[in-house]
Amino acid sequence: MPLSATLAWLVDAAAQTPTPELFLARLGERLIEDGTPLAGGALTLASPHPLIARRTWLWRAESNEVIEALGFVAGAHSAMGADGSAGDGRRWLAGLVDNPVHEDVVGLAPDGPRLGWVAPRPFTPAEAESLREAARFAAPPLTALTARATLTATLEAYLGRRSAARVLAGPLRRGIGETIEAALLFADLRGFTALSESTPPSEVISALDAWFDRIAGSVHAFGGEVLKFMGDGVLAIFPVADGSPRNACDAALKAVAAARSGMAHLDEARTRDGLPPLPFGVALHLGAMLWGNIGAADRLDFTAIGPAVNLVSRLEGLCRPLDRTVLISGAFAAATTVPLIPLGTHALRGIAAPCAVFSVADY
Repeated sequence: MPLSATLAWLVDAAAQTPTPELFLARLGERLIEDGTPLAGGALTLASPHPLIARRTWLWRAESNEVIEALGFVAGAHSAMGADGSAGDGRRWLAGLVDNPVHEDVVGLAPDGPRLGWVAPRPFTPAEAESLREAARFAAPPLTALTARATLTATLEAYLGRRSAARVLAGPLRRGIGETIEAALLFADLRGFTALSESTPPSEVISALDAWFDRIAGSVHAFGGEVLKFMGDGVLAIFPVADGSPRNACDAALKAVAAARSGMAHLDEARTRDGLPPLPFGVALHLGAMLWGNIGAADRLDFTAIGPAVNLVSRLEGLCRPLDRTVLISGAFAAATTVPLIPLGTHALRGIAAPCAVFSVADY
């Protein structure tokens, strides 16, 4: 007997669906074409993410729209409720119509993908069996979709969203990359070596995590991307996307202001707990860099290299001798209209030409 249109699609084409939300919408459409009365559906997948435990896509048949809900790991706030759980979609489906929800666990694992459906009326036994059969056929394409989502989430967690996309799209060979212009940010804790020598490792890790949360969170909030965590240092970029570096530089300055505010609150909390503050320095520069694969023949890293990267790291080294938290290069200063404080021209270790140095007003 020939397969229904739904099952034929699941066998032949569903594995090539690029995203879970499209998979859910297309599966729902085909089920309706095969005569199953649906008001909505839900698909839940586990997520290998530092903050997100699972992701649920919710499909409304009437509009063919899909929205996403996130289930966060313990202790994180939820998009669906204060209990840290986005649920499995049952609650949302039950709210569409006053009928029971049909739900299947796809595959053999009890914590595997979940498919849920609701109709304008109760499902007949034959319709429920058709949904169970569709769930069985959905297991292979959902396995492929989950593998792609897992790979993407893992790369984004370790490399950042833009870098992960470049790695997924490009060949795994040395020298593959591109030269881009960006505002570069290099930040580093001061006195971290002494702190790590005199503090238990668990407290050192806690301090590092708190520092990285504030500096990386601020970078991401204003459209930048962290390229590297290096000990207690951070290298981030704000790519020039519109041909004008002003927006990238202004975004970097806003990120620095947010990070300083966050660290000030953190230092207040640490002082109340009898812990030392965490002073830091930040340097900003504007320039071109090579963004791509470097490394050994069989062990690559995706990072940024070039004179601009060297300069911003050396510029940060002047923060302590100049007694400034933020230092800005002349190239960066020329691209922004934000008022800056000139600090003269200074030699940077390993950099041939002296660098005009600026700062922002302290507060």
